[in-house]
Amino acid sequence: MPLAPVTRFPACNDGLRLGLGGAPLGNLFRAVPPAEAQAVLAAALDHGCRSFDTAPHYGNGLSEQRFGQALRGLPRERFVLSSKVGRLLRPEAQAARDQNGYVDVLPFTQRWDYSAAGTRRSVEDSLQRLGLARLDVAYVHDCDAATHGAAYPRVLAQVLGETLPTLRALQREGLVGAIGLGVNDVQVCLDVLAGADIDCLLLAGRYSLLDHSALPALLPLCVQRGVRIALGGAFNSGILATGVLGGAEPRFNYARAPQAWIERTAAIERTCADHGVPLRAAALQFPLAHPAVDIVVAGAQDLAQWQDSRAMLAQPIPAAFWQALRTQGLLPHDAPTP
Repeated sequence: MPLAPVTRFPACNDGLRLGLGGAPLGNLFRAVPPAEAQAVLAAALDHGCRSFDTAPHYGNGLSEQRFGQALRGLPRERFVLSSKVGRLLRPEAQAARDQNGYVDVLPFTQRWDYSAAGTRRSVEDSLQRLGLARLDVAYVHDCDAATHGAAYPRVLAQVLGETLPTLRALQREGLVGAIGLGVNDVQVCLDVLAGADIDCLLLAGRYSLLDHSALPALLPLCVQRGVRIALGGAFNSGILATGVLGGAEPRFNYARAPQAWIERTAAIERTCADHGVPLRAAALQFPLAHPAVDIVVAGAQDLAQWQDSRAMLAQPIPAAFWQALRTQGLLPHDAPTP
């Protein structure tokens, strides 16, 4: 029986619009011990989190294994789980232990595959690693021009002609619920929406307190088309978590932050200090004001990071703070605020 697509990403039982992202628990940048990973997942479940996101890319299947261990014994209606297609994992005894920014990964190598056969296999492989019978959401992962360069036109044509139709077939078969894109690029979303209907997006980093590039065209289109958004990368991979005034190395999009972003973050950080607002609280709460966005998806490598995300989402922020950002030109005038 076909699954009814997720129409909205569910908030936690206590009303916090927060999901748990799986990249850190796939050992992104540092190894997370198995017990610590399960403690994060258990805490999220104890706090009523209902939205969970993972991918084969995260530790070469390690994140999926860990999420499955925590989730598969629960009533299936208790959670909404997403994973991704676009990369297949091939066993290799001599595979490097550190790959693609992940450390101590499982013994596989990755290869791109957006074909119909590769898409079906990717979903089936993910379900085996998870130990589950269906995905609530399947995203096409990293199909953008920045990732694929000159091959992007071919990748886009294949996504439209093979990947998405195959995901719709898997939806009819009951293996997949909603379908969409999991990307950190605006243009690929616009390109796909020009040629296909999708249900949702996991959009990372392109609608944040710092980067508003999704606001002019993509977010209004999502409202018009009924495409729901789970917002990842609210900290832009670090700079909005650490700030820049305390001496931490500022990272933006997983690399050293350009000077323009550093200066803009410094101005936001000073405004936070003037109003007694933690930078992380402003970063997590800002995107949720847009009507296209259902939840923010926060990654956590340990209990402290998960608990901090919860606390920052619940932190009161005065309206004067948001107005001060507008006055200084740090927020667009048409950006909704909490």
